[in-house]
Amino acid sequence: MTQAPATSQADRRRHDREIVALAVPAFGALVAEPLFLMVDTAIVGHLGTAQLAGLGVASALLVTAVSVFVFLAYATTAAVARRVGAGDLRAAIRQGMDGIWLALFLGAVVVAVVVPTAPALVTLFGSSETAAPYATTYLRISALGIPAMLIVLAATGVLRGLQDTKTPLYVAVGGFVANGALNAGLVYGADLGIAGSAWGTVIAQCGMAAAYLWVVVRGARRHGASLRPDTAGIRASAQAGAPLLARTLSLRAILMIATAVAARLGDEDIAAHQIILSLWSLLAFALDAIAIAGQAIIGRYLGADDAQGAREACRRMVQWGITTGAVLGLAVIAARPLFIPIFTGDPAVQEAALPALIVVALAQPISGIVFVLDGVLMGAGDGPYLARAMLVTLAVFTPAALLVPTFHGGLTALWGAMTLMMAVRMLTLWLRSRSGRWIVTGATR
Repeated sequence: MTQAPATSQADRRRHDREIVALAVPAFGALVAEPLFLMVDTAIVGHLGTAQLAGLGVASALLVTAVSVFVFLAYATTAAVARRVGAGDLRAAIRQGMDGIWLALFLGAVVVAVVVPTAPALVTLFGSSETAAPYATTYLRISALGIPAMLIVLAATGVLRGLQDTKTPLYVAVGGFVANGALNAGLVYGADLGIAGSAWGTVIAQCGMAAAYLWVVVRGARRHGASLRPDTAGIRASAQAGAPLLARTLSLRAILMIATAVAARLGDEDIAAHQIILSLWSLLAFALDAIAIAGQAIIGRYLGADDAQGAREACRRMVQWGITTGAVLGLAVIAARPLFIPIFTGDPAVQEAALPALIVVALAQPISGIVFVLDGVLMGAGDGPYLARAMLVTLAVFTPAALLVPTFHGGLTALWGAMTLMMAVRMLTLWLRSRSGRWIVTGATR
């Protein structure tokens, strides 16, 4: 990081309060999101194997279609937080509305593409003949909720930028409860089968989008912000999000390559890889909560022309990331005899997973630094650098991962490559934070 005078104990406490106030609710909202899919899986799983397989294919396609647009949340958070720091709440909400309009436009485009091509997408994904009809049904119906899902992403970014992570938590919990009730009622009560599960998810997502829009529109009216679409503002939101889209696609490519390599190692290794990857994702939620706090806090400091405050907040959040990562790593090592048997009783899979799990645990402090600095640079609006850094990381990881089966390495070697990937990310992010070039103050970058 950039050099800065030592912060006082009072400053550290102030930063700690800000981080906790934003990160804890953010963590709750992040954990609630994957529970949607878990509820769908649990309910549809009782319909039959073919239906569950169809859900697996359709949900993977749906998650991919939505997750690539996560920049709607990230870019909006940074832009809104800068305006908040500058003391212009009207412009902050206006900036957020541009992100929401962009989300609606992108959602409409995705629906127009996915609905007619659903059968081809399901076939391309390798669905079996028995599962394909169920996958197509679920994908076509659930795709209708994509605009609402993207609005939720953008509106979440608006509220995070306004330093509010509690409202997204409440909306996420409400959406989770509604989704479970609707799925159960439509699948079994109305006897709609897998279509009922898809409709339940669409209705729940639309309800969440409506709740967010009500909050944002109320704020816009209070501060006199226009709700009409602004072409220049929407274009600016898209330009700010484009580098983050490239970053996200590179990260998705890394995860896909890792899974493809694990599949080449054998059935036991790919099964163990899925277990480790699920834990890795869960740990990421905890660390990402601090990153979300970083986006909101850094954006606000820079918008307020407080470069020193941004440096101090960055420094303190890195300390939080390292400490949290170390605690999570120790927890994983301590819980490993209990964790792995939850997912499998196969001794071969357990044997493959155990050493890889230890590698993941030892790498958590590195992950803590990566997530925090990622959030800091996002909050600073440093998207172009994040995109370039992730492309460098992809270029380093790809040959390292592909060489694992060539040299007869196992799953532990693959997760060693994943750790190398995180180390490269840490280096590129640390160098940027150290340079201070990310510190650009003002209401806009």
